[in-house]
Amino acid sequence: MNLYVVAWAQTMTVLDNVMYVVYMGSNTIKTYTADTFEPLGRDIHGEEMYEPISMVACRDDRQLYVADSHYTIFRVSADDQSYVKWLTPQVPIDDYEGTPLGFFTLSVTPGRLVVTSPNPPALHQYSTADKQLLRDVPLPSCVKKLKHGVETSRGTFVIAYSGGDSWEDDAVSKRLYFCHLLLAPT
Repeated sequence: MNLYVVAWAQTMTVLDNVMYVVYMGSNTIKTYTADTFEPLGRDIHGEEMYEPISMVACRDDRQLYVADSHYTIFRVSADDQSYVKWLTPQVPIDDYEGTPLGFFTLSVTPGRLVVTSPNPPALHQYSTADKQLLRDVPLPSCVKKLKHGVETSRGTFVIAYSGGDSWEDDAVSKRLYFCHLLLAPT
């Protein structure tokens, strides 16, 4: 017998055997066992978080990093479930009508957090130790809409993007491209 549970999750991540989930329209991070999906009852009520849209877990510092739709990043302790407003990236984000939420994404490697910004499309790398901007990662000119970006263990970046000029182009073509960025050492 197969068991399926269907819910509209906005973002999720796993650390150790705990799955952290934020459901659409909620600011509460629900906790479950990752293998049985049983609720743990150690939910994190992020009253200051406004519609979390991206969340990652760092095994090294045992922190969750949560981006909300107001371009704020919260740092949440996996050990005691406390959280702080950690960073509001100082990156240019041109909000214009028709831009869907969800393209402000995060990825984490030991000591570094990568933040994508949708418009203009860009990657920004921050230190998890002191929140300092380490570098802005240049993107090829063909990147019109950045969907996600991650840093690899070798210090390179892989991005998912589309090259259409409008959001309608994506809906019609459903083309998503991947690019591996090899950068000169900083």
